[in-house]
Amino acid sequence: MSPELARAEALIREIANYPSPGVLFRDITPLLGDAAALRATVDALIEPFSGAFDVVAGLEARGFLLASAAAYASGTALMPVRKAGKLPRPAASVGYRLEYGTAEVEAHDDFAPGSRVLLIDDVLATGGTLAAAHELIERLGYVAAGTSVLFEIDGLGGRETVGDAALHTVFRS
Repeated sequence: MSPELARAEALIREIANYPSPGVLFRDITPLLGDAAALRATVDALIEPFSGAFDVVAGLEARGFLLASAAAYASGTALMPVRKAGKLPRPAASVGYRLEYGTAEVEAHDDFAPGSRVLLIDDVLATGGTLAAAHELIERLGYVAAGTSVLFEIDGLGGRETVGDAALHTVFRS
């Protein structure tokens, strides 16, 4: 790991018992507030996929922040993948299970069929949201070019749930 990435990782704060007891929340706000750390992490998110994508899809909500920077840095388009009911004209939606119920993600169909989409999110835990986003990308007629996450939490089965051979993580625990 480069010194820049090591420094960026050190900026991620761990908040115990947030948002509920037993959860260890990764607060990326200090990383986002440091220009050099943000640049290093965005570069690390997109580097393995350089030249292999046309669009960056960011998952709500912190994935939007990283995906926006990644789209700008790579000179590609940005596609928000939103929670149900947040888009004015969703073209497709996909439901998925949560530990405590169900949810849906939606997106517009603003890109040419066959567009290569790099999915970006902040944390990979159980993988349900990212797996649904993959299905959504395919349903819209796009091609998933890969998945890149800032932080992967080992032992929660997320990697297996997402099932993307091109899954890239910058940091792991």
